[in-house]
Amino acid sequence: MSSTATHCPYCALQCAQTLTATDGEPLEVDGRDFPTNRGGLCRKGWTSAEVLTAPDRITTPRLRTADGQFRDASWDEALDVVASGIREQQARRGADAVAVFGGGGLTNEKAYALGKFTRVVLGSRFIDYNGRFCMSAAATASNRSLGLDRGLGFPLADLGGADAVLLLGSNVAATMPPFVQHLAGVRERGGLVVLDPRASATAALTSDGAGTHLAPVPGTDLVVILALIHVVLAEGLVDGEYIDQRTTGLEDLRAAAGLWWPERAEAVCGIGADQIRGVARSLAAASPSRGGGGAYILTGRGVEQSTQGTATVTAAIDLALLLGLIGRPGSGYGPITGQGNGQGGREHGLKSDQLPGYRQIADPAAREHVAGVWGVDPDSLPGPGVPAVELLSVLGTPDGPSALIVSGANVVVSAPNSAAVRERLASLDLLVVLDTVPSETAECADVILPVAQWAEEEGTMTNLEGRVIRRRRARPAPGEARSELWILHELAARLGHPEGFPTDASAMFDELALASAGGRADYAGLSHERLDREGSIQWPCPAPDHPGTPRVFLDGFPTPDGRARLIPVQHHVSHDDVRTDAPIHLTTGRLLEQYQSGAQTRRVPSLLAARPESFVEMHPLLADRLGIEEGDGVHLRTRRGETTAPARITEAIRPDTVFMPFHYSGPGSANLLTSDATDPFSGMPGFKMTAVEITPQERSPA
Repeated sequence: MSSTATHCPYCALQCAQTLTATDGEPLEVDGRDFPTNRGGLCRKGWTSAEVLTAPDRITTPRLRTADGQFRDASWDEALDVVASGIREQQARRGADAVAVFGGGGLTNEKAYALGKFTRVVLGSRFIDYNGRFCMSAAATASNRSLGLDRGLGFPLADLGGADAVLLLGSNVAATMPPFVQHLAGVRERGGLVVLDPRASATAALTSDGAGTHLAPVPGTDLVVILALIHVVLAEGLVDGEYIDQRTTGLEDLRAAAGLWWPERAEAVCGIGADQIRGVARSLAAASPSRGGGGAYILTGRGVEQSTQGTATVTAAIDLALLLGLIGRPGSGYGPITGQGNGQGGREHGLKSDQLPGYRQIADPAAREHVAGVWGVDPDSLPGPGVPAVELLSVLGTPDGPSALIVSGANVVVSAPNSAAVRERLASLDLLVVLDTVPSETAECADVILPVAQWAEEEGTMTNLEGRVIRRRRARPAPGEARSELWILHELAARLGHPEGFPTDASAMFDELALASAGGRADYAGLSHERLDREGSIQWPCPAPDHPGTPRVFLDGFPTPDGRARLIPVQHHVSHDDVRTDAPIHLTTGRLLEQYQSGAQTRRVPSLLAARPESFVEMHPLLADRLGIEEGDGVHLRTRRGETTAPARITEAIRPDTVFMPFHYSGPGSANLLTSDATDPFSGMPGFKMTAVEITPQERSPA
């Protein structure tokens, strides 16, 4: 028997686990004390080891045959096919003929290696990742307002002392249940405010005097925040000393927010003017400048996955700055990262415009530094690529890549307008997918390369607090499955780069630390050895003797003048607003028992039994108007496509809105309906606002 201390493979809480291995028995999972989960796990965490032994686990390379089926192949054969295919495409169409798409579940080492491989070995500018669907709006807003994006700029446990927490568009009770314990204090003090068009499990936490639930019309979150800003300014609730000393842009913001008095906002968002005033006043009363116990404003995908997602998060930051919350112990603003390594993925090279250390690829100094670590000429590095949705849309076109390598993502299910994505994948000359199971994207591939899972590899992850943690191997990978680091090493060698891609995760991390040195996300003082010795450490950590940085912005903002920017924004009508032929709002989200595209969780029997299929959640008034009863088939149609799913009737949603989970493929797939229109600043798709036509399916005769 042996025990291994590691972390859950799912969300960005990265709850600590102990995996116990006994000869011939499945791994046993136990919760382990850690700042985010305090020993607890959610249902997904407790069953996480079952994914390792999925019956359809891929354990040998597979090549597509002429009849469209797959056959097993040796690693040498499969890698030779991939390398020759890359050379052929690039010989015909140049370096940008090959694109790479990564995932927010990859370790820091693999994310770093994938970015380096794309830019050094392939010489391609085309790389992005599924974190673009998760954190891009919050990251863009944080960088331009605060000069830094670190997810939560404080330990999650700090929430426990707050008098008020405004939770904008996040259902943490379902998506990351151990998070809820950190809200116990604010609930006891009646200060939890949840913005969500659904009476979600998290919104229910506000009942019995614990707080306030605001249920806006979908697509009007920004209006609510602008109205809160209006009240704070109009009623003199601003932290004047903080604004004078630590920010710029107040007057421009005042002019913009003046347009959104609460009564006007009520007419647009559906939330009462008095309720808006009450929330603004409670946030102000909780702020340090007015003697309160502290306040936090947190954003999630519900307000970020919008074509005005960057503007919405910018407004949330503006509100936090006006109240003097950011950079104050016991208060703050933060976006709640979703994927397990959504932070590290974008910090070290998976985004189309970034190099390791959160450096901008268009910055000459950044290029020179990273090229020096990589041992290449800075001029040899490609320029910025394009965000994920745009990248997927140009695949197989005359001006786009003709080959794609996918690692750690299932875009056929998770991308918006997914039918169009499937068509683009089919148009490629070469599709290579690195995966553990035959996901919907892997099933489209020409070559499938089997990879190790979280309990079968070494590495690091960065959680929602910027906390760098160790992932440890508890068992060997089955069959011929290999680490992505090994695969990239072998491919690089075949493509003329025998050096620079170590297969050892510790060595790759040491190089990552050098490449990040001096950047916004500085890991220079970290190593596997130090993390093993001292435990998790929050970045920036610029030197081996640096203790890490649990709380950022305490001494100023990393902007040219050290001040945060108050940036005025304005609300625009949704890109896909309701209309005569599509009069209902569709919003999407996650379920407690499922995760992301479901490729992992739909293979755990107990999780699948709990949530076996998609559904359409609707209010009884809407169901009655449409003649739909509980369990009836519902047909949904949008400008992108159509799908069907059974009705689930509940009063926990607005009568003008329906909800679908996005974890499912085939019939019931929500992303067959969603739009690929994106935020102009961040490239974030507008998943949460889709105009839909709903009709009942004809019932089968009794």
